[in-house]
Amino acid sequence: MKQKIAALFQQIHGREATVITRAPGRIEFIGNHTDYNGGTVLGASIDRGVWVAVAPRTDEKRNFYSEFTGKTVTLDASVSAKQTDEASWINYPLGVIAALPAFGLKAPDGFDYVATSDLPTGAGLSSSAAIELASGLAFLGLTGQQADRETLVKIGKHAENNFVGVPCGILDQGVSGFGKADHLVFIDCKGPRFDTVPLTGDAHFWIFNTHTKHALVDGLYAARHRECMEAAKTLGVSLLVEATPAQVDGAKDTLSADAWKRAKHVVEEIARVDAAVKALEAGDLAAVGKLLTASHRSSQTLFGNSTEELDFLVDTLAGAANVYGARLTGGGFGGAVMALTNSAFGEAQAKAVADAYEKKYGAAPDVLHMRTGAGAQVA
Repeated sequence: MKQKIAALFQQIHGREATVITRAPGRIEFIGNHTDYNGGTVLGASIDRGVWVAVAPRTDEKRNFYSEFTGKTVTLDASVSAKQTDEASWINYPLGVIAALPAFGLKAPDGFDYVATSDLPTGAGLSSSAAIELASGLAFLGLTGQQADRETLVKIGKHAENNFVGVPCGILDQGVSGFGKADHLVFIDCKGPRFDTVPLTGDAHFWIFNTHTKHALVDGLYAARHRECMEAAKTLGVSLLVEATPAQVDGAKDTLSADAWKRAKHVVEEIARVDAAVKALEAGDLAAVGKLLTASHRSSQTLFGNSTEELDFLVDTLAGAANVYGARLTGGGFGGAVMALTNSAFGEAQAKAVADAYEKKYGAAPDVLHMRTGAGAQVA
């Protein structure tokens, strides 16, 4: 991929890139919508991601090229407005540029920019966080600056929250930033505090991308965020991580029906994350798998961010041989299901699941076999 993007940069801009960076996509392993509630999450950085190449310009022009649109968008360095339509992907690097001064860092002036990826879009693998972190590293390299890993992660989150407009927590950027092969990233989001947990034993990730709608900016994600904040306020806590299951159960008649269900999901999901860490440390992948499936059932019945298609995949996978467990991954409302399997689960079994899905819904999901990979880095 490094050679590919270097050649692409030469082709598009007629010169060599001076900085090439890469940031991985991530699998949300367990901890669905717990991050912005101050809870704990586990994620895995994967061996696919976003690549960014840049070179400085002497004028005040910023030329953005994406392999997926096949078009260059030129903006003056003075332009800070959000872009729309085909140029809306530029909001991620623009958001990073806007965030840099908030962390005492200089934003780049003119530059040429190319982005490419081997991540499928809309699959809940967080291509947005990957492009934010890859862009952040590229802009730091372009301006001769350095930032520690935690600052880079916070810059990406700032861009997503304040420029793109998605009220996400720090899960996506944290996992992409702190990822490590053969490990999961553990985040205590209230800190935030980052750590890694070894992923031992016969563990494989399979992603089934349904291609159903996965749009976080269309209000569904924001609505869940509002409901969680409403629940926290009514319970008298700053964030739901501070509430106990007993408090939530006792407030069923005080909270709105939706706010109660969202709060119940969150406090129970935080407990599942902690249980998953203990099971991982014990090497008990069967116990981990049961927690993954329980997480999905909670998303399905309490948090309301699953879909019929995702439920069908989990139903099909959870009872299958060689599968420890399965759940939706990402924000939900469509997207993808992750299955944690052993090595005996192979292409033939994955195809059988995909065929069953196609028979019911008329279109086959993409099937991706993922491995853990390194976090964001200069290539």
